[in-house]
Amino acid sequence: MKKYLSIFRIHFINTLQYRAAAAAGLSTQFAWGFMLTLSFGAFYRANPAAFPMALSDTVAIIWIQQAFLALFALWFWDDDIADSITDGGVVYDLVRPIGLYAKWFAASAAKRCARAVLRCMPILIVALILPPPLRLILPPSLAQFGLFIVSMILGLGVVVSFQMLLYATLFYTISPMGIRLMAVVLGDFLSGGIIPLPFFPDSIRGIVEILPFASMINAPARIFSGNIAGFAALQTMALQAAWLLALIIAGRALSTRALRRVIVQGG
Repeated sequence: MKKYLSIFRIHFINTLQYRAAAAAGLSTQFAWGFMLTLSFGAFYRANPAAFPMALSDTVAIIWIQQAFLALFALWFWDDDIADSITDGGVVYDLVRPIGLYAKWFAASAAKRCARAVLRCMPILIVALILPPPLRLILPPSLAQFGLFIVSMILGLGVVVSFQMLLYATLFYTISPMGIRLMAVVLGDFLSGGIIPLPFFPDSIRGIVEILPFASMINAPARIFSGNIAGFAALQTMALQAAWLLALIIAGRALSTRALRRVIVQGG
């Protein structure tokens, strides 16, 4: 475990160096957050009774999504891992006395955490001082905030383990582009990154909410807003833990199978 914590720390510190890139991304996230909150605000003013939750809950979900975008966005792709598979550099990792799956998991999680640390505080601070109804409202209690933190950790684990499964499939493909595009499109939509899941039609929402995508940003954002609270929050976190375990098992199994059969040419 100590060596994987060291890998996490090294990649976390290295990624913190990219402050200019984080500052550039902040402007985009602020613009997107303001656009969404103003758009939903206009819709709510037209017919407040037509929506499944209060405007304050929707605004909270939007700002949490923007603040922790780097932590949960599936479009973030670890090029170091993907390139090592497609160009054969993975052989260097195979001769080292370390588990390849755990190494990649720790590195990917560290990069996501570092990017989130660089971006989340400015967004949260601004969102907390905005005038109503654009203001981010804090959870109603410390217990609810604690559930949010636990759900965040589980959600990060689900995102990373899902991408680890995608990386394993690269052993069977020529280019990662198709898998990457498919994951981004499905992930953004089904995780509530475009439209919050409570706004989905009832006929499909029940199915979408049990998929692994709903255990990513959707779960912690809705717990923070109070849209999911009490026993429902515990059920949501139990589902997150179940998907985390299932995806890790599937990812490790696929990676192990691929590495037993992988052939690298050249030298």
